[in-house]
Amino acid sequence: MSSLLQLQQRTSLWKSSAHIRRLYSTEALESEFPKPDPKYNETIVAIPRSKSGTNISTKERKAGRVPAILFEQEDGQNGGNKRLISVQTTQIRKLVNHLGRSFFLSRVFDLELRSPAFDDSDNILEKARVLPRLIHLHSATDAPLNVTFIRAPSNALLKVDIPIVYRGEDISPGLRKGAYLNTIKRTVKYLCPADVIPPFIDVDLSELDVGQKLVMGDLNVHPALKLLQSKEEPVCKIMGARVSDQKKSK
Repeated sequence: MSSLLQLQQRTSLWKSSAHIRRLYSTEALESEFPKPDPKYNETIVAIPRSKSGTNISTKERKAGRVPAILFEQEDGQNGGNKRLISVQTTQIRKLVNHLGRSFFLSRVFDLELRSPAFDDSDNILEKARVLPRLIHLHSATDAPLNVTFIRAPSNALLKVDIPIVYRGEDISPGLRKGAYLNTIKRTVKYLCPADVIPPFIDVDLSELDVGQKLVMGDLNVHPALKLLQSKEEPVCKIMGARVSDQKKSK
């Protein structure tokens, strides 16, 4: 066998091995962090809307629709030209109720723009991946009043307020001593690639004692995420027993 052929074979084998190492290391990395629950993988259905304004929005809501805006800019970060759409009140309300408001605003959805009706699946004008940016809810009924979406293509970098989920309270040394958890942050803002937006940040309290705290820099997130707040900003702290609790124990 010629030396050139041997060299080509070794190069091919090395490239194949390197690809496998990258594949497994990526899979291992991804498995460390929370992923969106596929149970809530739902396509948001929308229809075009030609006009805006208070009267138009009122009519939309009476018809069972939520006035919405889809920002068109491809980088998915700064807004850009907007497209007026309407979405189904029942669908948006169901998603917000099931996921929770902050979790709804940190999840990428598929969106289908249909015309002229929501159930007209034969006439799809456009399909897009979107991130809910803002949602306004009625103060008394929690009915969705309007929604703002922004495009979330794979190459987008999105500013997202990621919800925090605390666990380990039952075995935290500080909490078992009668202290209490001072929850300072419920969300943290990151700049995220659209394909790597976590559904939440997992915060483990199981080793925290009285007086100890966690700061932004302590949070375990995917390395592709960029923190947009100070690393020294506190997230939570185990505080001593409340004065009222101390009086009760006497």
